[in-house]
Amino acid sequence: MAKCGRNIYTAISTTAILESTVLMLNGNNFSEWKENLLFYLGCLELDLALCEDEPPALTDTSTPLEGTKHERWERSNRLSLMFMKSHVTKGIRGSIPECKRATEFMRAVDEQFVSSDKALASTLMKKLSSKTFDRSISVREHIMEMRDMATQLKSLEVDISDSFLVHFILNSLPTEYTPFKISYNTHKDKWSVNELLTICVQEEERLKQEKPQSVHFVATHDKGKSKRGKSAPHLKKDNKLSIKKNDNKDTCFFCKKGRHMKKDCQKYKR
Repeated sequence: MAKCGRNIYTAISTTAILESTVLMLNGNNFSEWKENLLFYLGCLELDLALCEDEPPALTDTSTPLEGTKHERWERSNRLSLMFMKSHVTKGIRGSIPECKRATEFMRAVDEQFVSSDKALASTLMKKLSSKTFDRSISVREHIMEMRDMATQLKSLEVDISDSFLVHFILNSLPTEYTPFKISYNTHKDKWSVNELLTICVQEEERLKQEKPQSVHFVATHDKGKSKRGKSAPHLKKDNKLSIKKNDNKDTCFFCKKGRHMKKDCQKYKR
């Protein structure tokens, strides 16, 4: 009895944990809602009505096996339908016609959100193709974001191959990674996204180690250049001033000729 009680408690706890992961359908999260919902029903083995057609109605000649199968399907359909309705907001639930089967309810929800899925796929494609690495995050996070967008597109029936995604990621990297891109393009083997992620992280670390040395060299070079540039004009200016002072000192203010002062100027005396 104690063991049976523990098993029931474990089953209830697992159900509660799984149910907490299912989102409420609010109009903007249809794909995620559907994925979580099917995962939850599958874990609890309640998705039979969504995976198989309804078995024939029971008759007096039906076998016990057919009766058991029909009973399992009916239970799956009833619980799945109740669970889906309980995880849809009232505004959306009111626009869905009354359904007796879980598949009908799911189809009705699909029809309402098929246009929003197309718009979402278009937005994700534009975002993925225009995304660039701006260094506000690490290269690992950058690649994982792009891979997440590709996964979302796959759930919207827009399949992007690994090879295509690798090229998207390489094109999003800045000029510092140009030698790295050339190396890939000249390499015969194709990389997976995971291999590209590992190599990009290593390349990022290498660039970080080289950056302080290059910054120190540029700073030292500019400092020496500025010192040389500042000293030369002062020397030229001082030389010009000294020449001008000497010229003024040996020039007569009366006759404007050099090599004597005004007091010694013969023309001035006359």
